[in-house]
Amino acid sequence: MKERDLKKTATNQTIGKILVKVMVYAFLIIMAVIVIFPFYWMINSSLKTLDEYRAQVPTFWPRAVMFSNYLEAYNAAGLGRLFTNTMLVGIVSTILSLVITVLSAFAFARLEFKGKNILFAGLLATMMIPGELFTITNYGTVTSLGWKNTYTVLIVPFLVSVFYIYLLRQNFLQIPNELYLAAKVDGTSDLKYLWRVMIPLSLPTLISITILKMMGAWNSYIWPRLVANDEAHRLITNGLRNAFTETTGDVNYPVQMAAVAIVSFPLFLVFVFLRKYIMKGVSRSGIKG
Repeated sequence: MKERDLKKTATNQTIGKILVKVMVYAFLIIMAVIVIFPFYWMINSSLKTLDEYRAQVPTFWPRAVMFSNYLEAYNAAGLGRLFTNTMLVGIVSTILSLVITVLSAFAFARLEFKGKNILFAGLLATMMIPGELFTITNYGTVTSLGWKNTYTVLIVPFLVSVFYIYLLRQNFLQIPNELYLAAKVDGTSDLKYLWRVMIPLSLPTLISITILKMMGAWNSYIWPRLVANDEAHRLITNGLRNAFTETTGDVNYPVQMAAVAIVSFPLFLVFVFLRKYIMKGVSRSGIKG
């Protein structure tokens, strides 16, 4: 009798584990469908004619595949110019931001100066303030400086990121301080130690910061829309707006979807090939010493 009860208990436990696993996988599949479906619908819509797109009964695959929508989208929106502007702003702002972030993180991690902890706490406190609150004051500042509709207004206001400084500073703190003291005994300057030791050891975090900064520049919309709305300085996000409105006032949605697909493709490649670097840099605990 006891043996039968044990077998029954084991069977119930096995069934319970299977049910839990089925529920978990079912939940994951549902969430995956919710996430993937908008991208599928974007591609599906980008290959339709405008009449098929407006049909009351939606089709889950176009009757006539219109690859020409992509060429029309590229030419209509001037994506070549938009890509160039976005890459220019992204690369320049990322390089300058990395320089500021590395030097600031090194100062807070290794150098000793009066009020360091108070200053760092003050910087961290600014992270609790929504970025939208700075938009009005920043807009007034750049307008008074005459920076509107220039590359400067797209680059300078966002060179400093407290989050990136905090992230890299925490990474620097994981590097044994004995290395720094030994380098100072040998007469190594702070900049040389930073370049030869700390930067190589913190490379995963720096790669993550670079990727996140570039993606931020690529996805930025509100600020470019406010301060750089002329054709010469438009970025991808605000450049696509109203680019596909016809003379009748109607929007050619399939062509617009094709443009969105073109713009999204680089970010998709970044996620596919560089996601491990992003996760490694953000979650990296550092060197134990």
